[in-house]
Amino acid sequence: MLNEANPKMEEKQIEEKETNRNVEVAPALIAVHPNQNSVAVAIGSDLRVYDLLGDCAVSLPDDSSPPFHKDSIRAIRYGANGKLFVSAGDDKVVKIWSAESWKCISAVCSEKRVSAVAISNDGQHVCFADKFGVVWVVDLRDINGNQAVVDKKAAPLLAHYCSIITSLEFSPDGQFIISADRDFKIRVTVFPKGPLDGAHEIQSFCLGHTEFVSCLDFVCTVDYPQGYLVSGSGDSTVRLWDIISGSLLDTCEVGAKVVSIKGENFVPTNLGSSSSSGLLWMVTGAANLPRFDHPSASRVKVISGFKKSSSPEAVEANVLEDDDIPGGVKMLEKLQGSASVEEKVFVTVAEAVKTAMCNLLIKKQYSVEKREFRKSTRNDKKIKQ
Repeated sequence: MLNEANPKMEEKQIEEKETNRNVEVAPALIAVHPNQNSVAVAIGSDLRVYDLLGDCAVSLPDDSSPPFHKDSIRAIRYGANGKLFVSAGDDKVVKIWSAESWKCISAVCSEKRVSAVAISNDGQHVCFADKFGVVWVVDLRDINGNQAVVDKKAAPLLAHYCSIITSLEFSPDGQFIISADRDFKIRVTVFPKGPLDGAHEIQSFCLGHTEFVSCLDFVCTVDYPQGYLVSGSGDSTVRLWDIISGSLLDTCEVGAKVVSIKGENFVPTNLGSSSSSGLLWMVTGAANLPRFDHPSASRVKVISGFKKSSSPEAVEANVLEDDDIPGGVKMLEKLQGSASVEEKVFVTVAEAVKTAMCNLLIKKQYSVEKREFRKSTRNDKKIKQ
């Protein structure tokens, strides 16, 4: 009797876990315009934008179908020239906005939930990755910000073979698209002249991380304008790479870091910056918090002192007071939903986000029985014609 009961109990537990995926905790995200003209925060399905030049909240006209996001937003991004903005997530819709008029100019349906987005440096293509490891590309060359909403179709560009893609980045010269996944890999792919036909030439793999790769970015110097790739990982390291050869140039052990702000334990869930301001924008928060009085909460902080300097010793980072942040308290009320949030809220938020990210990015080891059960209960299986 005991042997018969255990499989049933396991099946019930698996069913409960699969059901809970529908209400996964979604960490708050932040993105800053390249020239710091505006700043955007996503919390759950809510996208909030503040115009720093006009010192006012931005309304987001959306005539696409369906309008606005219906589920948690998992990726937001400004284009390199600041003209486009992209949001995407669990509702399997990628929305492309004009960052000047803030109209939704195109909506693209994804087959799976979206985990990462990138915009080509010339603004002609948007790429997005789904949770099955496929990167898709959308051609925007026939779209302008003044026309009615255009529904576009995406074409497959490349694949990581069933591994969740965690980050996408174009190289500064636009020649490569770099993709990272939860299986510790970083892939450098030549971005073709005709991307709708797929990207078939792999330049290199950057291998060395021992846990999921969480983020990618480039650092450029006068002597090396094409840039070096920087990657962060769940293995608590930041690594520097040469993408042409895939060579590891340097490794920095960072461990777990908490930003100390006057007694607060501020654990950022996302970071953003502009190329000109020398400010680092941080957000902490989450949505879909289970069994909690606040279903969503967010807090924005800004650190100064990140302007380029030939002398690293001369850089002094300071956490700005709320009144000294661009946009001030008025901006915080828009992006946070209120000017102040109790600190104890974010203690719970930090733990919830940590658990959710571990569940998402750390690979689970299933027995043969559990794998078979998961296959039998999938709701996204293709139906044979």
